[in-house]
Amino acid sequence: MVRIAVTGGIGSGKSYVCALLEKKGFPVYYADKESKRLTVADDVIREGLVGLLGKEVYQNGELNKALLADYLFAAPENAAKVNAVIHPRVKADFKNWVKRQEGKDLVILESAILYESGFDDVVEVVVMVYAPECLRIERAMERDHATESQIRKRIAAQMNDEEKKNRADFVVVNDGMMALDSQLDCLVEQIKKSKYYQ
Repeated sequence: MVRIAVTGGIGSGKSYVCALLEKKGFPVYYADKESKRLTVADDVIREGLVGLLGKEVYQNGELNKALLADYLFAAPENAAKVNAVIHPRVKADFKNWVKRQEGKDLVILESAILYESGFDDVVEVVVMVYAPECLRIERAMERDHATESQIRKRIAAQMNDEEKKNRADFVVVNDGMMALDSQLDCLVEQIKKSKYYQ
């Protein structure tokens, strides 16, 4: 079994690429969605966040997002403290999920912050979904009903696209012009011919 990570900046279309791969029969673990689920469901995360922020971090069994956001923006080191509570549990959950994918030759991890969270060490192959910045801004503004400056701030907070491209094993271009389906077929073929598949 080859574990493949799909990453890319905001508005690059990595979730769309993952949905296409799912249609081709490859199971996908959506790290962002699962981390939201675990933040509420996982006892270790709950204990850790209560330890950092107090009992008010959960209200009626739900995460108090406003309180968490205030804490995250209060000091730069606070994000690292929260991540240290959440990321190891998401990583463990992904590993358990992989074990349940018996008989599958390729499995996918979708993660926006793959390198920043250190999740690149649980996969063999990294695929970066690339789109021009102007297109990413346009897509994200439409999807999130956000302003251009809000999206630009989010882009600035993420790892630079060029650095992701340099570190990735493969790049898929999602610019609305290059056909994604044929790129993904080619990608799967290349991975199956690679050293990881032997």
